[in-house]
Amino acid sequence: MLGIIYRDLKPENVLVREDGHIMLSDFDLSLRCAVSPTLVKSANPSSESFRRNNPVYCVQPACIEPSCVQPSCVVPTTCFSPRLFSSKSKKQQKQKCDTGNQVSALPELVAEPTDARSMSFVGTHEYLAPEIIKGEGHGSAVDWWTFGIFLYELLFGKTPFKGSGNRATLFNVVGQPLRFPEFPVVSFGARDLIRGLLVKDPQHRLAYKRGATEIKQHPFFEGINWALIRCASPPEIPKPFEIGRPLGTAASASQKASQTSEKGSDNYLEFDFF
Repeated sequence: MLGIIYRDLKPENVLVREDGHIMLSDFDLSLRCAVSPTLVKSANPSSESFRRNNPVYCVQPACIEPSCVQPSCVVPTTCFSPRLFSSKSKKQQKQKCDTGNQVSALPELVAEPTDARSMSFVGTHEYLAPEIIKGEGHGSAVDWWTFGIFLYELLFGKTPFKGSGNRATLFNVVGQPLRFPEFPVVSFGARDLIRGLLVKDPQHRLAYKRGATEIKQHPFFEGINWALIRCASPPEIPKPFEIGRPLGTAASASQKASQTSEKGSDNYLEFDFF
């Protein structure tokens, strides 16, 4: 919604905060674009009567009961995972699904710079999208390509198109098909998401038209309540870490400083690199 094409997504630019949530850094290569939110899908007016009669509900796709395949199934707003409600009987689940079918999907907005174009050649070789390498001009779809590379690297420990050098890497990105290693074994949903993101033609790439909405609705993210994602507790919270200098290092540094001050004739400052 800020109209930013990031263009440099990679592990070293993703920081983990003290609460376990992540944040992006290094916006030097980012492109700021004008954004005009567009309504791509309207809600059915008939859903208003259901809302009045059922004031407490959650229509996020992440709140779907395991036995319900309809994205409009509703459950209490406190849900973070469909497994929290697996204790209900099949009959109760079916009744809830039947009721949920009466609710149409929420209005769908696209508030991303999907129409932006740039001719700049920017990024890191292993993460560059094919359209940037070809010089055809690019838009926000390059961020979804790099997101696919990012996920691939997190799962397999390497990027999919890395060559012996930068030139070979660029050739691989443009001309080599996507391949998955046999190990480690990952879920079908993860592979399908990465395949959709790493489509070389940006117009057929996942999220090209509707942005993050398409990503959030992918089965790989089933169980995530996007509306309350900032309130969720991450699977791992980093332990506090205090940056301190060991006693031995501090003593040697103090000794070195005293020796430097005794010289007196040298105007250069001495730094410790770590």
